Amino acid sequence: MRIRMSALRRLWQGDLPLPQAFWNWAVAGGVAVNALTSILFLALIMADHLVAAFVAGYALSVPYNFIVMVGVWRSAGRYVGDRRWADVARIVTVAGMVLLSVT
Repeated sequence: MRIRMSALRRLWQGDLPLPQAFWNWAVAGGVAVNALTSILFLALIMADHLVAAFVAGYALSVPYNFIVMVGVWRSAGRYVGDRRWADVARIVTVAGMVLLSVT
């Protein structure tokens, strides 16, 4: 767990390389976290556990999405390559995480 918290801290601070922050945390992690919480949300709704469904669907995924947005944004600010890639990573991450947070 210590390694994961260290990686999460590095993501939040923007200390991860942009490709790692974007592909590992925003794309792969975003799909995994949001798919899992959506499945939990639907299962709990069908079982008529509305409060638990809300917690599973939003209280877990929204903070993750926010941390990833901030981390990718900061990593993009430190990116030394073509600025267009940094801008695209920012736009795609913000749009994707907002969309995943409200649906």
